[in-house]
Order: sequence, then structure tokens, then C-alpha cells
Amino acid sequence: MKIRIDGFVLSIIGSVLLAFFYPFLGGSSSPLPVNQIANTGIALIFFFYGLKLSIPQFKSGLTNWKLHLLIQASTFVLFPLIVISFNPLISGENGQTIWLAFLFLAALPSTVTSSVIMVSIARGNVPAAIFNASISGLVGIAITPLWMGLFMGHSAGDYSLSHIYMQLITTIFVPILIGILFQRLWGKYARLYDQYLTLFEKAVILLIIYKSFSESFEDHIFSSVSIADFAIIIAAIVALFVSVYWLTGNLSDWMGFALKDRTTIQFCGSKKSLVHGTIFSKILFPGSAALGIVLLPILLYHAIQLFIVSILATERARKTKQRYSQGKDKFFVD
Repeated sequence: MKIRIDGFVLSIIGSVLLAFFYPFLGGSSSPLPVNQIANTGIALIFFFYGLKLSIPQFKSGLTNWKLHLLIQASTFVLFPLIVISFNPLISGENGQTIWLAFLFLAALPSTVTSSVIMVSIARGNVPAAIFNASISGLVGIAITPLWMGLFMGHSAGDYSLSHIYMQLITTIFVPILIGILFQRLWGKYARLYDQYLTLFEKAVILLIIYKSFSESFEDHIFSSVSIADFAIIIAAIVALFVSVYWLTGNLSDWMGFALKDRTTIQFCGSKKSLVHGTIFSKILFPGSAALGIVLLPILLYHAIQLFIVSILATERARKTKQRYSQGKDKFFVD
């Protein structure tokens, strides 16, 4: 089987390498207004998201509430609880920072585009994937800061939920709402040129990654992360993904979901959004020199989830076709 490396993953690696060799353009003394450019880009990303959001499809998606509840519970409850269970085993300041980065990863919403694409490849329930991927980002505005506040409140005196919520509302929710209001005028153009808007979104994310890692490299934050630590982080990420994927699969079987729905639950419930991760990090960890370490698990998880799910989606499509042709899925309704 031929495995293709995602171009965006290569771009992320390039941004990190650029930050390592040329950190001054994204550092604190940069002559460029990188923060202002990134903030404007973030607002535009969610404005375009509002333009493309299908309200009728959003309303119709509310009917399959058991499926949606399981996916959202996996995204915002199962993930964090797995990471929190390891907190008593963590020691040292560096260990706590890495663990907090994992909690941040676990508390993030599900990714949108790749979830829908992979569910489609695997012949899952695509409308349900679109609904859950869309609503996940909105739910994350409320849930992600709550999880982080339980642990950051003890170590960060300036962690204020009201301030964070206000920033998330003005940065994300307001642009989405404005985009929805302008759907009649520009919605068709946003859907028509969706490919270019996706490129713009990726460019903004790469800029945020470059700036975050530039500041971390300038302050020598990664000098505290050894090769052994890096290997442990990668192993923990793979274990986290496999655990959630396995648990959601078994829960789906136990609840009697059709194979199409099980595919959607596993693929959407095990994914995490790099877009929301980079944007939320700017708000939850403002001015933190360790932002590069905070983003490290998210970047690695993004690459690993794409790699594993690409393989799983192809294999699931083959099994799904075979299963339905033999009439073995008694829950299947075409």
C-alpha cells in the first residue's frame, strides 16, 4: 500500500525548522507585526467558517443525538480523563509542563476537514461527521478553558475564565456570527473558493506555529526536552490515539450503532484540531515562553492522526463494502 505524506505536515516541519534557524522574524524583537497579522488572520478564518456553515444541515443533524453525544463525550470527556489519570505519576517542573500540554491537546475540539474527508473515504456517515466536526469547535469555546482552568488556576495567577471567554467570544464566536449574517451575500463565493480559503487558513496556522517556536527557540525552552523525553511524548501520543479509537469502537458496538455510524464515531471522536489548538494557545497561554512545548504534542498528534487514520480509512472502506455486500450488518440502513 502506497503511503502519501500530507503536504501540510511537511509545511509544519518547514515552519519549525525556519523558526530554529531564523527565529528573529517571529521573536519578541521582530520588526514585523506578526501578532497583528496572525490575529487578523484568525478573525478571517472564523468569518469564512461562518460564511460556509450550513444552517439547514446543522438543524437536521440534531436528530441523531445519541451518536452526537458519544462523539462529543469522547472529544471533551474521555480524552481529558485519560490524560488526568496520569497526573499523579508526573514529577518535576518540566514534566508538569509537558503533561499540561497533553491536557491541552486532550481538551481541544475535533478537527473539521480531515474528519469529514476520512469518514467519507471510509464510507461512514458523512452528514453526521459534518455536524459533529462543526459543532465541536463551538462546544470547545466553552469546555476547553474549563478543563485547563482546573489545573492552570493553581500555577497561573492571571488565569481568568471570564477574560478568556471574552477573548474567545470576540476572536472566534463574533466572526462566525458575522459570517452567518453575510451568508446571503457572500456564502456562495466562500463555498466556490473553499480551496483557496483552506490555503489561507493553513498559512495563518503556519505563521502562528512559526512565531510560537521562534520565541521558544530564542528562550532555549527546548533545551530541557531530551531525546528520551521526545520519544516518550511520541509513544504517549500514539497510545492516546489508540486508546480512544479502541474505546469509542467498543462503546459503539455496545450501544448498537451501525457500521457507518461506528466509523464516524471512531474517526471524529479520536481526532483533535490543530487549527483550534494554535488559536486557543494564543489565548490560554499569552506571552508564555514555553508555548512551543505546549504546541509540540498537538503538532505531533496532528501528523500521527493523519498517518494512522489514512491507513484505517482505506482498510475500513474495504471491510465496509465487503460487509454490506454480504448483508452482515443488521443495523445498516442505506
